[in-house]
Amino acid sequence: MARVVVGGTFECLHDGHKKLLKKAFELAENGEVDIGLTSDEMANKRPRNVPDYETRKERLLEYIDKITKGQEYTIIELNDPYGKTLVQNYDYIVVSPETYPVALKINKLRNEKSMKEIKVIKVEYVLADDKKPISSTRIARGEIDIHGHLKFHPET
Repeated sequence: MARVVVGGTFECLHDGHKKLLKKAFELAENGEVDIGLTSDEMANKRPRNVPDYETRKERLLEYIDKITKGQEYTIIELNDPYGKTLVQNYDYIVVSPETYPVALKINKLRNEKSMKEIKVIKVEYVLADDKKPISSTRIARGEIDIHGHLKFHPET
């Protein structure tokens, strides 16, 4: 059993987010999973409207309920990029290529505090039909849906 941490804004729960969450629960092996969910304050720094914290949390809870079988987890509101990673011990941190640098920074800060490093598990992007990564930005622009299917086809 392991302690695993994963985090994000989870603006629209797309297939990339689902892959991250599945990996976190798989690594935990009935251990604990802490899921950092960015606060409204952090989320609203984005150049688009992001659903409020409670809406994003409800969607997350619905999805987690589908993929877990009684595994322990906690959703933690994130007010900074690090959450509890600088004060608690974890075995794994699950990240996307986009958030990989944050995990490296977390371990650097943990080293400075003489804390054990967290093993970084980088989950590759889930690609859309056009072979580009699925992202909340692309979904918000109306390019793709949450599964990466193109909503319009570029003219050839």
